[in-house]
Amino acid sequence: MSTAAVRTGGYFRGRKAQRNLSKAIVLVLLIGGSILFILPFWSMFSTSLKSPEEIAHFPPTFFPEHWLWKNYVDAWRLADFTRYTFNTLFIAVMAMIGHVLSNTFIAYGFAKIKFPGRQFLFTVLLGTMIIPGFVTLIPQYILFAKLHWVGTYLPLIVPGYFGGAFSVFMLRQFFMTIPNDLIEAAKIDGANHLYIWSRIVVPLAKPAVATIAVMTFNGAWNDFLGPLLYVNDVSMYTLQIGLESFKGVVGSAGMQWHYLMAGSLIVLTPVVLLFFLFQRYFIEGMNISAGTKG
Repeated sequence: MSTAAVRTGGYFRGRKAQRNLSKAIVLVLLIGGSILFILPFWSMFSTSLKSPEEIAHFPPTFFPEHWLWKNYVDAWRLADFTRYTFNTLFIAVMAMIGHVLSNTFIAYGFAKIKFPGRQFLFTVLLGTMIIPGFVTLIPQYILFAKLHWVGTYLPLIVPGYFGGAFSVFMLRQFFMTIPNDLIEAAKIDGANHLYIWSRIVVPLAKPAVATIAVMTFNGAWNDFLGPLLYVNDVSMYTLQIGLESFKGVVGSAGMQWHYLMAGSLIVLTPVVLLFFLFQRYFIEGMNISAGTKG
């Protein structure tokens, strides 16, 4: 074997070893990061299955000595989670429907309809993203109070039917990847904008629409400030407000962390499951070039 061949073989073996080392380092970093993220969830789960005496034990135990699954049943009964879940689900679903409908319609207008001032209006819309939500908190409350909406779910649902800057921006970028030839062909066949929006553009943008739907549902499900401001009746409480009041319910005999952690996991589980079910759409929705796939 020639010297050049030996050197070439050694070069490729060195490159392969370097790639393997890089992969091993990345794998170790990913595993370490995963452990850091998983530990708080394990602590919550472990605490939810312990007795108060075991929780107060020092040093703390990593695994429960006795797995008390009845803590979840007791927590559900103590805080009336059935009613809270129904209330939260109603708000989240209604807000999600309104957010998806309004944002897809607005984004379609900015992406596929030419009208005077389109770019200026879109720039103004994007400019609203830099306004902190707390700046508009008081004016919104005054507006809803004058409309006599305080004490109802309307302030938590209706604003979603008027669009959101980030969602419009994301959907517009996705819609712009859809070829205009499809739109023109539909117009030649006599289709109007409503038909094109509902039958052509939105189905092709399914990943982006699913992403917006999941994000909206997640935001409404985890919203604490909105229900705290606008909901006064205990029977209308959401899960987040229910958890806060739940601390007071179980706190008469001292903070009972096993019930609080069980309740927190009950609230967290649907959101985690939703993300895993729609993970593929969520990842594709972030890829603005996916609109022309297929």
